[in-house]
Amino acid sequence: MGMADECCCMQLIDGNGEFNVDGLENFVRTTKLNHCGLSYAVVAIMGPQSSGKSTLMNHLFHTNFREMDAFRGRSQTTKGIWIAKCVGIEPFTIAMDLEGSDSRERGEDDTTFEKQSALFALAIADIVLINMWCHDIGREQAANKPLLKTVFQVMMRLFSPRKTTLLFVIRDKTKTPLEYLEPILREDIQKVEVTALSSYEEKEGQFKEQVAELRQRFFHSISPGGLAGDRQGVVPASGFSFSAQQIWRVIKENKDLDLPAHKVMVATVRCEEIANDKLRRLSADEGWLALEEAVQEGPVSGFGKRLSSVLDTYLSEYDMEAVYFDEGVRNAKRKQLESKALDFVYPTYSTLLGHLRSKAFESFKIQLEQSLKKGEGFAASVRTCTQSCMLEFDRGCADAAIRQAKWDASKVREKLRRDIDTEASSVRSVKLSAIIADHEKNLTEALSGPVESLFEVGDEDTWASIRRLLKRETEAAVLKFSTAIAGFEMDQAAVDTMVQNLRSYARNVVVKKAREEAGKVLIRMKDRFSTVFNHDNDSLPRVWTGKEDIRTITKDARAASLRLLSVMAAIRLDEKPDKVESLLFSSLMDGTAAASLPRDRSIGDSVDPLASSMWEEVSPQDKLITPVQCKSLWRQFKAETEYTVTQAISAQEAHKKNNNWMPPPWAILAMAVLGFNEFILLLKNPLYLMILFVAYLLLRALWVQMDIAAEFRHGALPGILSISSKFLPTIMNLIRRLAEEAQGQRPPEASRPQQSLASQSFRYQTPPPAGSSSIPESSVSSNISSSESEFESSGLNLIRRRSTNIPEAESS
Repeated sequence: MGMADECCCMQLIDGNGEFNVDGLENFVRTTKLNHCGLSYAVVAIMGPQSSGKSTLMNHLFHTNFREMDAFRGRSQTTKGIWIAKCVGIEPFTIAMDLEGSDSRERGEDDTTFEKQSALFALAIADIVLINMWCHDIGREQAANKPLLKTVFQVMMRLFSPRKTTLLFVIRDKTKTPLEYLEPILREDIQKVEVTALSSYEEKEGQFKEQVAELRQRFFHSISPGGLAGDRQGVVPASGFSFSAQQIWRVIKENKDLDLPAHKVMVATVRCEEIANDKLRRLSADEGWLALEEAVQEGPVSGFGKRLSSVLDTYLSEYDMEAVYFDEGVRNAKRKQLESKALDFVYPTYSTLLGHLRSKAFESFKIQLEQSLKKGEGFAASVRTCTQSCMLEFDRGCADAAIRQAKWDASKVREKLRRDIDTEASSVRSVKLSAIIADHEKNLTEALSGPVESLFEVGDEDTWASIRRLLKRETEAAVLKFSTAIAGFEMDQAAVDTMVQNLRSYARNVVVKKAREEAGKVLIRMKDRFSTVFNHDNDSLPRVWTGKEDIRTITKDARAASLRLLSVMAAIRLDEKPDKVESLLFSSLMDGTAAASLPRDRSIGDSVDPLASSMWEEVSPQDKLITPVQCKSLWRQFKAETEYTVTQAISAQEAHKKNNNWMPPPWAILAMAVLGFNEFILLLKNPLYLMILFVAYLLLRALWVQMDIAAEFRHGALPGILSISSKFLPTIMNLIRRLAEEAQGQRPPEASRPQQSLASQSFRYQTPPPAGSSSIPESSVSSNISSSESEFESSGLNLIRRRSTNIPEAESS
């Protein structure tokens, strides 16, 4: 590789002041300057035109700046500002060759570029070589003293604390000792290095030896004590291009240089660029994207470690790339990068916390349900499950925590705790409601049926029995309920309230049933009246034979119904005595009550004790039926049961008529007096008596066979027509049976009397409906039919035997 290629010489700023941005970028990239960090130095040279600046730089740093050809005369060789890499110098050193001052080409009045380039070199370079002729020392204009003063003044004003080393190179030194020249140059300058070189044209060999010695001073120039040992405020190599551009822009705009602020500005821009690059790379990092996608699905184990590793990677890269920039700016930008990175990943962290909270909450619900199924106490189950789930959430949060931030998960934890408390309260309410509903259902089942049965009985002990039943079932339910809710660990006041509510519910069940039965009291009274009226003391159906005292039976039945009404008139669960029953009986059952009622003298009317809407000694809430309603119900009851009593009386009278076939006594006496002669005749001639007896048996048999009594029940004319149609067939049937009996054959109809007898007996044993007038008639007819059938059978046998004996007598 040639020297030209190795030093990479290029024009940084042309003669018109245009900055070569692309060339500088190419120089930085080709020479790998951006990898040097702070391990680099910039050496600039300035001085009059044609003073041998380029020649000195080429010999000193092995560069290839263009040199003046002395054989062609003295003219401007270097235009603008050139830079090149110093070959063979460590650390990396940039040589900067400036256009010479006081040039004929720019003229006397065009000194702007000279000042601009001098200020640029002062701002950029660590070491500034001031090339001057020895014989110009002590002169004002020839030595460019005004320019140097301006540069020195700016240096003294701006370069604190960092200082630039000024190395005065005295060319073509004379016999004047250097120690006499150096004080003149040090005037108003604090840090100056002075060296002298022999003439290149006259003493080339000596010149080269002196340059070689001077070259050694540039090795390790950035080490402490070196020519560029003061590294404060040095722009890192990666920011050199940007810094050079900004400095030249400010100089071109004729603004006062604020180089320390400029260093901060360069550090700010570069560090921000680095930070933005790291943030961009973080957002596209495959590991981060995979982690973010996994978090969207649910909790991710090791989230904190994985995310911390990703953040550490890019923060470390930032630290490496920004290490040479201003420390304050670097740290501030790092904090900004870290803050932006954390803000970027925080939504994913929040999503993860949401998953952890949801998982812990669902785990709480599942564990609580399983614990309750095992029969553990509710409060103990809630405590255990809450502790377990909160511990699970805390572990998840610890796993999700990152080293770069101390994110607070307390709000999410508090929300989880509130959710758990809400869920526990909800489940507690549901469980308590279920327990209460179950015990209320059991109480309803245990009380409704028995209470209804007791109301149906409706006697003096009804309410006492209901109170005993209510107390027994309530105490049993309270005991079971207290055991069931013991696991909820409620305070005693709440338990007492719930127990009292359960007791009140049991009482309300009885009250509700009582009011329901009170609405059906009229039906119950009629049923009670029917039961007592139509059944005897042995609970057998009554048969109205005429011997019963209907008045007494009716009174007893009404008394039983009225007692039922008195039971249903008021609720008596508090064992308070009242006069409801006595008042009802004295007012509704006592026939003399109305006559004995006291009269109000002012109005002349009797006082009705039932003309009220309240019962004495009965509270309004315990009232079921008012006295006025009782009076109205009793009136309606009597009207609806009157028909039953009338039917019973009619049935009794019909029974008497059906069972009385004998004529009146006066008729029997008249028959005895008027038929005395005929009776004497029958006694004298027994054959007539026998014929009458046989005729009686035949007529009786016809009576039974034709059921004449039953035929006449529907009226005289229908009975006569029915008997006339059955008379001849009945006679023929009797003759056929007599003939069969005479021949010794069993008639096929022999079994019919027994069947008829059995059916008649069944008809007698079946209880008839109450109040039916046909009941006693059928019963009586059954008795008569069965007895007459037996009589008929015996009569037929007698006739048969009699018929058999007559021929025997005639033959004898």
